[in-house]
Amino acid sequence: MKDLAIEFLYNTIKIPYKWFFKKNREWQITTKKMLQMPTESLGFHYACFLLKNNFTIQKNLEEHDAFHILTNIGTTVIDEIYLQFYLLGNGKRSPFVFIVIGTGLLFYPNKFKSFYKFFRKGKQAHSFFQLNFQNLLKQPIINIQNAFNIQ
Repeated sequence: MKDLAIEFLYNTIKIPYKWFFKKNREWQITTKKMLQMPTESLGFHYACFLLKNNFTIQKNLEEHDAFHILTNIGTTVIDEIYLQFYLLGNGKRSPFVFIVIGTGLLFYPNKFKSFYKFFRKGKQAHSFFQLNFQNLLKQPIINIQNAFNIQ
């Protein structure tokens, strides 16, 4: 039930968040084009991630899935909270980060140690949350992870 409430909250705030806070241009690429990139590239991994999870590219929110891919953090509700703690540790400060973290702490206080572990991992990585991932789609994913100490 908690997961459904959080998922509902996410889907509810996603639209106004995108409207008010996301001013970046949507990516001009398709999943099909990314599948044609080298198999070690971020783009190829991105396309595989979308297909594996039965997702589509979220216009103006494309970097969010790149975070999942680069950090190897899954897509369950609790994984989403882990990801936001990771990003907070990495320096990302946005209303969405704070809403998800606040909700996570409220609904899962027993997971605080795990949340803190992901926060510390994000802190240990070099700041990467602000990168233009569209420009990195052809780069080998391992090179990006190594360059930014993403674990």
